[in-house]
Amino acid sequence: MTDFSLIETLRYEPESGFLRLRLHLARLSRSAGRLGFAGAEAAEARLKEAVSGADGPLRVRLTLDRDGAIAVTNAPFTPLPDDALWRVRIASTHLYSGDRLLRMKTTRRGVYEAARSEFSPAEADEVILLNEKGEVCEGTISSVFLDDGSGTLRTPPTACGLLAGVLRNELICARRARVARLSPADLLKAGSSLYVGNSLRGLIRAELLV
Repeated sequence: MTDFSLIETLRYEPESGFLRLRLHLARLSRSAGRLGFAGAEAAEARLKEAVSGADGPLRVRLTLDRDGAIAVTNAPFTPLPDDALWRVRIASTHLYSGDRLLRMKTTRRGVYEAARSEFSPAEADEVILLNEKGEVCEGTISSVFLDDGSGTLRTPPTACGLLAGVLRNELICARRARVARLSPADLLKAGSSLYVGNSLRGLIRAELLV
């Protein structure tokens, strides 16, 4: 398949620069190498050009085509309040655990758009997808994390069929999270706390609605 681009969505803060820049660039380079995409080495310079002179937080989107063409766009970004609570629902649309492309962030978004369209914005802030085995995978724009009281967050392994999220990788490397298969029932267990999150928004408390 060649009808897609690699994509990275980053958060830029004037005081500190790009959040998790090295992890974003590492994922982009790794995916480009596996798929035969050229030009990943030019991504950092293009990102820095795009935010030159910025005086406020930005959402920055970079795409890399197979032939090495890079496009960068940005828009003002308003961080979520610390007490934000997202309403989350589970989609009937499923991911396939054998699709290795799901582990990379690409513009091939059809399955996520289908899942998101199952609920209106008034019904859900985020929608979680399961795989063909009924295992929890990820949200349409976020990784899934469960605090079961052990002190370490649990997050599904990429083998279930999901993106290796940048925030997810950071938390795993810092030993704040570990991989573990999750079922929808796990997300509803008494005493557990559900979170979703990504590199742009950070960790967000979530409530699963059934």
